Amino acid sequence: MAYPLQMGLQDATSPIMEELLHFHDHTLMIVFLISSLVLYIISIMLTAKLTHTNTMDAQEVETVWTILPAIILILIALPSLRILYMMDEINNPSLTVKTMGHQWYWSYEYTDYEDLSFDSYMTPTQELKPGELRLLEVDNRVVLPMEMTIRMLISSEDVLHSWAVPSLGLKTDAIPGRLNQTTLMAMRPGLYYGQCSEICGSNHSFMPIVLELVPLSYFEKWSASML
Repeated sequence: MAYPLQMGLQDATSPIMEELLHFHDHTLMIVFLISSLVLYIISIMLTAKLTHTNTMDAQEVETVWTILPAIILILIALPSLRILYMMDEINNPSLTVKTMGHQWYWSYEYTDYEDLSFDSYMTPTQELKPGELRLLEVDNRVVLPMEMTIRMLISSEDVLHSWAVPSLGLKTDAIPGRLNQTTLMAMRPGLYYGQCSEICGSNHSFMPIVLELVPLSYFEKWSASML
């Protein structure tokens, strides 16, 4: 999760988030090089005498400053499209979880099990235990197996919500009457926090998301205890 005064993105836990971090660094380097070039040209124009007036009408210069931006846009667009298609892939999910947004809590249903569902409310500040995070802890965490492809079906029963977990690179809108889907895969166990990322009313800030990624053997014991 994020820590105070953090400047960059959260550490990646899923392969998709790793790709997003690499794309972020790739694009940021291109922006840095363009900004440096523009600053250099501006400084030259302000300090040097303009002696080569013929270059202002040169066809070569116009060709370069037309083709070069097109090449830069292609270098940004190709990796971006690759990641977009990767995020839309559904690779034979091992588990499906249905998520419904409400004002102002989340409900979860493990559709592969006959009767495994629960609501997840934010834990009030006065009920927090030592070490738990204010405005991020919930009474019922979503327990999922790690290193397995999991499909999340996301919708809403009242207004627009958005189910987002930054460490996993997930952000999917919960729309009434529409069922969106996304996939997640965590490469290591741990607790991963998120929040509703769509303004949904007065208590929008108080509907957090907590995913607890565990080994498969622990998940099987947990699911058996919940049935």
